[in-house]
Amino acid sequence: MADEPNDTPEEQAEPEQAADTPAEQPAQEEPVAEQSGEESAEEPGAKEPVAEEPAEEQPAAPEPIAEQPAEEPAAAEETESTEAAADEQGGEEEDEEPKPRVKPSVPGAHLEVDIVPEGVDPLAPEQPTDPYAVEEYEEPQSEEESEAGQLAEPISTAAIDLAAGARYKATGKRKTAIARVVLRPGSGSYLVNGRALDDHFPRATLQRNIRQPLETVGYQERMDVVARLHGGGISAQAGALRHGISRALLEADPNLRGELKRRGFLTRDSRAKERKKAGLKKARKRPQFSKR
Repeated sequence: MADEPNDTPEEQAEPEQAADTPAEQPAQEEPVAEQSGEESAEEPGAKEPVAEEPAEEQPAAPEPIAEQPAEEPAAAEETESTEAAADEQGGEEEDEEPKPRVKPSVPGAHLEVDIVPEGVDPLAPEQPTDPYAVEEYEEPQSEEESEAGQLAEPISTAAIDLAAGARYKATGKRKTAIARVVLRPGSGSYLVNGRALDDHFPRATLQRNIRQPLETVGYQERMDVVARLHGGGISAQAGALRHGISRALLEADPNLRGELKRRGFLTRDSRAKERKKAGLKKARKRPQFSKR
């Protein structure tokens, strides 16, 4: 029995270690807590560098970017307020001290207006004029009116032999009317199909057209006209008679050709009614088309 307590040194050491481990673990943890507490108490400046680390300062970096839009309206409001204040100050100053406006100088404002009437030469020598005289205004004539005036004047170069037995014959046509005309010296009478001109052509316009060739030449009271007409209507016969008289004057004096042609008296009016076609109602009019 006396030998039992004698254990080996290793066995004695193991129970000691086993007994020490549970007791030492809390003992080791307590000093850690105590150390942390002691460090925090003894060294208050130890955490300050940790708070000033760049990792904690990073979230604070985007704050100025988010605050910029909020600062811009504030800046705009400040500028508007300053401008309004400046305007108010400027308005007060203007009310207090109004400045006279200076008109810009217009070039040539000192010159007098010089109007030159139409048709007056400003460089011509001055002529005494009556201040109470009233000038008559004449409308300018167009080219057509001037030409019509020239054509209305009689031809002064006509030279027709008016011997007692002189006879000038010609044929005139218009549409389907034919006029056989004879000119002879006389007093200016017209005999159409054995009747007077007024009886055969009651229209004044037709009578005027028939008299145009002789009036143009100037022999309207020195020659008589005898004509035989057939075919066509009254208007066509009047055109044919004028055409025949013009051709007869050309037989009397060939030098009148240019003037008579310029006035259109020698031109044959070729206009005529177009004939009717088979299957049509008139020359070109077709029957009504019905699809159904």
